[in-house]
Amino acid sequence: MTSRRFRRIVEQRFDAPTLVGRKPRRIARGAFRARPEGTASPAIAAAGTSTSSEEITTIRRPFRAPPPPKEGPRINREIRGVPQIQLIDEEGTNVGVVAFYDALDRAEEAGLDLVEIAPNSVPPVCKLLDYGRFKFLAQKKAAEARRNQKVVEIKEIKLRPGIDDHDYDTKMKQSRRFFEEGDKVKVTLRFRGREMAHQDLGLQVLARFRDDTADIAKVEADPRLEGKQMIMILAPR
Repeated sequence: MTSRRFRRIVEQRFDAPTLVGRKPRRIARGAFRARPEGTASPAIAAAGTSTSSEEITTIRRPFRAPPPPKEGPRINREIRGVPQIQLIDEEGTNVGVVAFYDALDRAEEAGLDLVEIAPNSVPPVCKLLDYGRFKFLAQKKAAEARRNQKVVEIKEIKLRPGIDDHDYDTKMKQSRRFFEEGDKVKVTLRFRGREMAHQDLGLQVLARFRDDTADIAKVEADPRLEGKQMIMILAPR
């Protein structure tokens, strides 16, 4: 490269008067030029401003979530804002309207808890009892009720339009056993091929089934056609 061409390139890229007669000094990538003392670059000034604004906006009072609601009735000093209550003693006798702290002292003397059983009454109704034993008996009663609860199931009985008497009697015995156990019965009658042209035969079979179980079951869903099958649902009386 000739010196004239090199000088023209230097004049285009750098300040030509300051580089005449000497080699151009290359500035490394990422380096900063010196600035007078007391001055800061625009990027640093902007960063400082944003930082101060962020500090101002992020300083706030910590959020305190409300306490979770208590399950069950309020007891003892959890009953607040009630100057008077309707008191029932441990024997079930209605004592009458008394001051809240008098009732609380009476519960502490008896070694019992003051339990709010009717918070919406005016004044609220509270009773003296052992809350731990009361809670245990309530849980035991709920568990026993769940254990004795009957889950109603839907049993299915399948029929055909041309079912013979022996098969029909067998299906009838099965359905009666289901009704005695408290379950519902879904009667499904399926058509095949040209049997779809004789749906009245299927209705006759379902009507016969309904009449034979009328003493122990009732119709919950009338016969309806779904595709190639007719369905009827019976429930125990």
